Amino acid sequence: MLFIREDINEMSKLTEEENQNYIEQMLRWVEELSKSGNFVSGEPLEPEIRLTRKNEILHDGPFIETKEAVSGYMIISAENIDQAAQLAQGCPLIGDVIKSIEVRPIMKN
Repeated sequence: MLFIREDINEMSKLTEEENQNYIEQMLRWVEELSKSGNFVSGEPLEPEIRLTRKNEILHDGPFIETKEAVSGYMIISAENIDQAAQLAQGCPLIGDVIKSIEVRPIMKN
């Protein structure tokens, strides 16, 4: 599973044209992953969140002292975590608004 981490401050500064270009680049990358048989599913996430703890639900952010936030996820098919990381590294937007992609294997039962 890939967790897309973006700079929320930079995202808010994008013009409509820049945002559209960003979406088109991501769609091309997903299309490449689909053609290679590696894409399973994925979606962007809404910016609104709730942080739950044992005795409270927090409504206001930021919740951590970083400007990065998980803005989407993808489930991909890969031989192992190293191949998954190499596929994630192919994202054309890493180093721009996407600061990092966290790669985590899904636990098998």
